[in-house]
Amino acid sequence: MFTDRVRLQLQAGKGGNGVIAWRREKYIPKGGPCGGNGGPGGSVVLTADAQVPSLDHYRNQRILRAENGGQGGSNDRNGRRGRNLVLKVPLGTLLKDSETGEVIFDFVEHGQTYLICEGGRGGIGNNFFKTPTNRAPNKCTPGKYGEVKSVELELKLIADVGFVGFPNAGKSTLLTQLARVRVKVAPYPFTTLHPNLGCLRTEKNERVIFADIPGIISGAHLNRGLGLAFLRHIERTKVLVFVVDGSGMEGRDPLEDLAVLRKEIEAYQPSLLQKPSIVVWNKADLGQELPEVEGYSVSISALTGDGVERFLTQVLNLLEETTQETDAQAV
Repeated sequence: MFTDRVRLQLQAGKGGNGVIAWRREKYIPKGGPCGGNGGPGGSVVLTADAQVPSLDHYRNQRILRAENGGQGGSNDRNGRRGRNLVLKVPLGTLLKDSETGEVIFDFVEHGQTYLICEGGRGGIGNNFFKTPTNRAPNKCTPGKYGEVKSVELELKLIADVGFVGFPNAGKSTLLTQLARVRVKVAPYPFTTLHPNLGCLRTEKNERVIFADIPGIISGAHLNRGLGLAFLRHIERTKVLVFVVDGSGMEGRDPLEDLAVLRKEIEAYQPSLLQKPSIVVWNKADLGQELPEVEGYSVSISALTGDGVERFLTQVLNLLEETTQETDAQAV
């Protein structure tokens, strides 16, 4: 099961208590205080890891705690520091406050870390309170509790190219042709129940990530079909590829399918239609005459591979243009 949204309660560790202790060595009369301090509690840290594909690891977990600090000891021994709890999340994860919905941090690069809950401070032993006028303090303090926060982790996949289309339009088949990845392919709708990622190395040794988004149907923005569950994953893509069944074998009009796809994306988030896009008329091997549309379009057969190289050239060129424009705007 692909998990892209979870709610967690994160708890940092409590600091260890300070202690009251006295020196008892022979030949040292009135040895004085020697109670040590408690160790600080462990903190909760989130880190982005490119090897983590989803939030599945946290699907059945609700409360995660870091380790408490150790209690102080006699002979001025301090307690052990509690171990930090390090939570690995995939790239593209948004860390949100579950109560307000405010975005706290966005993990977009491998190795990024964020300390979300700081461990409690350790308590003070009685040796700390020793003064010239108070040689035998009978006092210590308990450790402080660590921070507790309720958060939501929401994954929005980071990909260069995103495939969107109706169920059974051939998106998964096209992904296998391009990236040579193993995904479930079958001649019936909703074969893809979670996003699939594929990676391609270009001739310039640049990595291009493709994302196959589960099928969109009319009314997806109203939570029909797979609904809103996966529309969020096209938000971070640089280029959109509308994969449309151009054969008309199921009695659908390809132009009408394209219009529905655009309408659903616009209803979800209008700005997504401003992204560079290509229309792919798939299943060209079935001999259907395909319509002309404005902008980039190409006819292919993902099953036989016909036209796939031509499509790949177009999408790489468009991706390079988009990257150059983005870099120029950043400067």
